[in-house]
Amino acid sequence: MPTKSFSIQRRIVTLALALLLTAAVVLIVFIRDYAERASDRAFDRLLAASALTIAGAVQVEDDTVIVELPFASFGMFSGQDRVFYAVEDPSGRAVTGYEDLSADLPEMNSAGPVFIDTSYRGELVRVASVGRLTSSGSDTDWVTIHVAETQNEREALSAEILGNAIVPVVALTLLGVALVWFGIGRMFAPLYQLERELRARAPDDLSPLDVPVPVEVSHLVSALNAFMARLGSAMDRVTGLVAEAAHEVRTPLASLRAQAEVAMDEQDPEALRRRVGRIHQGAIQASQLVSQLLMEATISHRLENQETDTTAFGAVVEDVRQRLDPDQARRLVVDLAEAVAAAPIRGDRVALREMVRNVVDNALVYSDGLVEIGGHVGEGMMTMSVSDRGPGIADAEKPLVLERFKRGAASGSKVGSGLGLSIVKRVAEAHRGALRLADRPDGGLVVEIDLPLVGRTRQVEQLRKALGSLSAVVLCLLLMAPQDAQAASSTYPAPDGSTGTVLTIVGTTDTPLFADFVTGFQAVRPDVTVEYDEQDSLPMYENFLSGAMAPPDLLISSAADLQIKLANDGHAMAYDSPWLGGLPDWAHWRNEVFGFTFEPAVIIYNPDRITAAEVPRTHLTLAEMLETQSERFRGAIATYDIAESGVGYLLASQDQLISSNFWRLAAAFGRVDARFSGSSPAILNGVADGSLALGYNVLGSYAFARKAAGANIEIVVPDDYVLVLTRAMLIPREAPYPDLARAFVDFALSPVGQAIAAGPTALGSVVTGAKGDWTSEAIAARGRGVIQPIPLGPALLVSLDQQRRKRFLDSWGEIASPKP
Repeated sequence: MPTKSFSIQRRIVTLALALLLTAAVVLIVFIRDYAERASDRAFDRLLAASALTIAGAVQVEDDTVIVELPFASFGMFSGQDRVFYAVEDPSGRAVTGYEDLSADLPEMNSAGPVFIDTSYRGELVRVASVGRLTSSGSDTDWVTIHVAETQNEREALSAEILGNAIVPVVALTLLGVALVWFGIGRMFAPLYQLERELRARAPDDLSPLDVPVPVEVSHLVSALNAFMARLGSAMDRVTGLVAEAAHEVRTPLASLRAQAEVAMDEQDPEALRRRVGRIHQGAIQASQLVSQLLMEATISHRLENQETDTTAFGAVVEDVRQRLDPDQARRLVVDLAEAVAAAPIRGDRVALREMVRNVVDNALVYSDGLVEIGGHVGEGMMTMSVSDRGPGIADAEKPLVLERFKRGAASGSKVGSGLGLSIVKRVAEAHRGALRLADRPDGGLVVEIDLPLVGRTRQVEQLRKALGSLSAVVLCLLLMAPQDAQAASSTYPAPDGSTGTVLTIVGTTDTPLFADFVTGFQAVRPDVTVEYDEQDSLPMYENFLSGAMAPPDLLISSAADLQIKLANDGHAMAYDSPWLGGLPDWAHWRNEVFGFTFEPAVIIYNPDRITAAEVPRTHLTLAEMLETQSERFRGAIATYDIAESGVGYLLASQDQLISSNFWRLAAAFGRVDARFSGSSPAILNGVADGSLALGYNVLGSYAFARKAAGANIEIVVPDDYVLVLTRAMLIPREAPYPDLARAFVDFALSPVGQAIAAGPTALGSVVTGAKGDWTSEAIAARGRGVIQPIPLGPALLVSLDQQRRKRFLDSWGEIASPKP
């Protein structure tokens, strides 16, 4: 009984109108409840996703809970809320994160998630708790993960929905009704055009459809085109097979008929026996030809349908041997190493079997002695060889015998179709392999076939060997000359001579460069004395947290992740600067951390040691240069010591996130005994005086300024991608004079401050439209790579997780700077 047809258009119109009107009524009636629930649901999903992402990284090693925080765990938080987390082992001990967060939260004995509102560090937070069941050698128990977020964003979202939803709902409902009423008919027009195109076609027209259709129907058109292409290919193959079979089979059949007709009139028994022998030989040849043609058609069909499975190569060879008759099987010698017999080959087993069978049959037919099958595995490939002591194939004929219906002159009177080696070649190439014919010493032929192993390539094997060879490195690292890591304090008296107002700044910017900002600020505020303490980024962060320094009015650091960590932990004071609107979204967070520079990570080199033509302009070419010229650059390459430098660790963690070649480059550093330093100036000094050939990930601001001052260096802004960081300002909650700090933040973000950044300091202006040689636009134009700013936000907290940082540094130490 035929199925009753229905109108999709009518159903869509009716259903759409009903849904639109119903949804409008429901939304208007329950708008307040919907706003609150929608906000909570959206943010709870983010919280749960973050907690589950962390839970997925939990492992147990030697009864100890280990967790390496994934980069994505906080990347989903794009708002201005603060984020906290804690991981507890089954005994309730803190593994990583904020230990005090879990003090009043229950331990989990199920997967969850469970949500709860609580107070933490003076704010109402929403906590998502999930459990991760872990099993070690001695016990099975639950690990608890808590992720908390302040609720400012969800409250703002709820208020926004509540205040603005009613009018848009009514307007969109009316607009939706109009669109449904007038638009559905036009939406189906391309389908009618497609129908007309197909109906008008001739039966043998299998050319691709070229009809403009909506994206939603494009997959249908692509499927139709692919189907017609496969159908056309199948028809061409069948037509070709029929034509070739008719041509090739006609001759042996005609010969059989002629021999039979002569035999019918033959009276001599001996002559008749010879005629019957010829008929039998012709029948064998015709049968073999038909079998080969049918097998080629079968293999072509299977290869086109991509019927694949993973098969041990030894099983394929054994299958071929079992199909031989006993006499032939006794002549076959299989000498496969265990690694070759177990080598996993992914492909069509029938096609692989026929490939091996054809090679073995040829060897058995054209030789009288033993036929040997061997092989070896190397560089992600398995190579099979079949050797015989037959007449071999002349070098001039080797390319010809790989074609269809071509046979070598040495084949003589042996029965054959000329299809065997062409089938072997096609199967090998279909499996991304290769076929080679070679002469065997002392006579005979060797057929070699290369096939790729599952999941292995030559490139992967070469990289694995390069990393493995690092374990044999026993040379001591030549370290950079130690730099003074102590704070360098400078005082800039108030220009008007007063001494009552003092602004204290602790930062990582070189004092000579920062002096320009101090001078510019004091031109606006001549009554302010500025005390500036220059420190390295990591010691500055640690000294602030430990209380080793008196709270300054302003913290400035190029290690933006450490600044975000301080703000997230409640150490920063919020400030709505009037210049905040000019900052890019990625350059500020929660109105607590403000970026004011635009500094790319660049490659610098000494032109006396590396020419412009050979200098690497991408991260990959740098790794390749160090791999191929290790002795030339031994001890002459420098980059940050990421264990000592906060900005160095930040750049390395972002490199790892972006570049698939990061660990290869790290291995290249280890190969050339790269030097590691805690600051950009030290690397710049070494490159400028020629003791170093090249410096990697140097802050462009320092490099541009040093080159402008006449240093013997050249600068490469990479052509693949360019990491850009911004120096981040933060006003501590305990700042003695927060008003002065706010005034300096305003100055740094103002056109005057940005002009200083874009001027001789070469720190780069982050606000667009600034005046100077080193604006963000001018810096971006110096390279062809993708500009990738490092955004200020919770995602930077991931790389600071205690366990993740330790594992990252351990891996870096083993690969980039192996200890003797």
